[in-house]
Amino acid sequence: MSGKPIEATTQKNNPLHGLTLQTILTQLVEHYGWTDLSIMININCFKNDPSIKSSLKFLRKTQWARTKVEALYLDTF
Repeated sequence: MSGKPIEATTQKNNPLHGLTLQTILTQLVEHYGWTDLSIMININCFKNDPSIKSSLKFLRKTQWARTKVEALYLDTF
């Protein structure tokens, strides 16, 4: 055993390591805008009166939506 925590070795290859969900979402909104983002990922919080705060609240509770946002981030950047 190497003595390293398992999380440290798995995070080493995670391209999202060190990025907060807020950073990811903010960069996507700056790059695409809310309208295009809502077309690419069909989530109501991106369509109806969108804000970073309300979207973060939804994404933190809804894993499938968060997974889609993270995948788009990886594809984009």
